[in-house]
Amino acid sequence: MLYQIYETQRSLMEPFADFAQAASKLYSNPLSPFGQNPLAQRVSASYDLMYRLWKDYEKPEFNLTHLDIDGTEIAIHERVEVDKPFCDLRRFKRFTDDPATLTKLKGQPAVLIVAPLSGHYATLLRDTVRTMLKDHKVYITDWKNARTVPLDQGEFHLDDYVNYVQEFIRHLQGIYGNCHVISVCQPTVPVLAAVSLMASRGEVTPLTMTMMGGPIDARKSPTAVNNLAMNKSYEWFENNVIYRVPSSFPGAGRRVYPGFLQHTGFVAMNPDRHASNHYDYFKNLIKGDDASTEAHRKFYDEYNAVLDMDADYYLETIRVVFQEFALVNGTWDVISEQGDLERVRPEDIKTTAHFTIEGELDDISGSGQTEAAHELCFNVPKSRQKHFEVKGAGHYGIFSGRRWRELVYPQVRDFIKQFSEGPVLADSGKRSSAAAKPVTVKKPAGRQRTTA
Repeated sequence: MLYQIYETQRSLMEPFADFAQAASKLYSNPLSPFGQNPLAQRVSASYDLMYRLWKDYEKPEFNLTHLDIDGTEIAIHERVEVDKPFCDLRRFKRFTDDPATLTKLKGQPAVLIVAPLSGHYATLLRDTVRTMLKDHKVYITDWKNARTVPLDQGEFHLDDYVNYVQEFIRHLQGIYGNCHVISVCQPTVPVLAAVSLMASRGEVTPLTMTMMGGPIDARKSPTAVNNLAMNKSYEWFENNVIYRVPSSFPGAGRRVYPGFLQHTGFVAMNPDRHASNHYDYFKNLIKGDDASTEAHRKFYDEYNAVLDMDADYYLETIRVVFQEFALVNGTWDVISEQGDLERVRPEDIKTTAHFTIEGELDDISGSGQTEAAHELCFNVPKSRQKHFEVKGAGHYGIFSGRRWRELVYPQVRDFIKQFSEGPVLADSGKRSSAAAKPVTVKKPAGRQRTTA
């Protein structure tokens, strides 16, 4: 019911948002008689702010069309390589007419960036992708808004997320022989699970795995986000944040954690900062500071664009990652695409080099949560492990902005380059045949998902 009420309110506000936008332009146009009013700039700024607060924010575009590499302009073609019901595997293919540059591009490593499915779209990693494209072939998981996925496409579970990641890794391995994986925030857990399961089966695993600001072990330095997930019961989340998609969307009837509720939670974490940002935007409009106002628009066009998450996936993430700590406790069983239960065993990873990155001031994933991956992957040689704490960086600073470009990316680039020799043999070739077998139990008939 709450979702339907929200959609009704949004529909009612839409014409007022359009009016506010038109009024803002009317008062800011010097050729308009309204623009001659001494208070025109202030009135225009007020209407513009109203429009920004009331408008509906659609999914942003990546808008990565070209790139400069060593003085040569490279054309970027964005395309979907694998289309799954809940996710697209998107590739940013680079083109150039310069033979020397083309040869250089062909020899660069392939990287799968696994974007978070935690409220925002994959475009939140636009700066990550843009920077990585200078030295890598880049693919990214572009998660779909659950309200646009019809019910006949089935449910989406945390197990499905893990299986998607494995399928995408195999896709890149089929093209390039092997690949590198980068996970940002939430996907560090399912990505580590995916690679662990591949190692347990004796499959070829990625050359490197870079994990950035994720809750591998949410018990360490818990943040406000962690505390909410740990202190509220599973039933509380199911009863208070899960709603069905209204009939106006293709996914009508699907149980989801709505984007508008997630956005409310994002804003509630730092309400004073957001209020200050909007007030500064209003003042900059009056002053005519175009650079600052445009920066504000770009940030909030991305920040305010949110998607619905399938309820099963969201609830299972709460339970597995933040309540049972199943990954670090060694009790996480994942249902494979074949319907078998497989135990997640990070200790089976022996060849994949891994790099953990944390922000000193991260208020989403606390200090030590990502670094915990090293304790789990204890069979990876120390020479193939690395950890980096980014001084002065918050959560977003480790994958976007100046600190990402100047401090983090050079280390990520060098780490990938260091371990790009390959492909590395499957882990099964490095241990006994008994150890190579995954811990598998046939799924009992009629077994229900853990969050049903």
